[in-house]
Amino acid sequence: MTVQLVTEKGKEKCDPAFTKEVMERSHSHLERCYQCIACSSGCPGAYQMDYPPHQLLRMVQLGLKDRVLDSNTFWICLSCETCATRCPNDIEIVLVMDALREIALKEGRKGTTKLPLFHATFLYMVKMFGKVYELGLILVYTIFSGNILKLKGLMRDAVLGVKMFMRGKLAILPPRVKGKAQIKRIFQLSSKTG
Repeated sequence: MTVQLVTEKGKEKCDPAFTKEVMERSHSHLERCYQCIACSSGCPGAYQMDYPPHQLLRMVQLGLKDRVLDSNTFWICLSCETCATRCPNDIEIVLVMDALREIALKEGRKGTTKLPLFHATFLYMVKMFGKVYELGLILVYTIFSGNILKLKGLMRDAVLGVKMFMRGKLAILPPRVKGKAQIKRIFQLSSKTG
């Protein structure tokens, strides 16, 4: 059953199936949220989000799927768990943000930011090398995000990269790790369940 909700943005569809999917994927009890704002007031990334965490949770509760999945909030989430630590009802908000990322990727939603590209590039590097290969991450992201055309930013990044290399903080070659086969297997299993 679809319900129309009148909001400041006009009429929006409420999708209870979306709320249920988020709750099942995150194993979180969103019905416990009573909008105390503890999560948002402690969130170090809230100032960059289009909706602070408590508002996003409320929109998920209401089933406002399009507005939630077109936002940048869950992409900007740092997964620091400050929100979950502060929540008086023990809602694992980070798991909700992870579930929203999964759903957005599954549906091809990109929000209002280039963070989905960064997210995909990061995971690709982990899948290929067993852990993050920073130089590869920077290069691939810079090329595919279009940032390679911004010479000023590219030069600033190159200077920073040289400084990091000189201090031993940036490796030219990918890392050697044990268990790469197991990591690839984890990615295979997760793609089957997602």
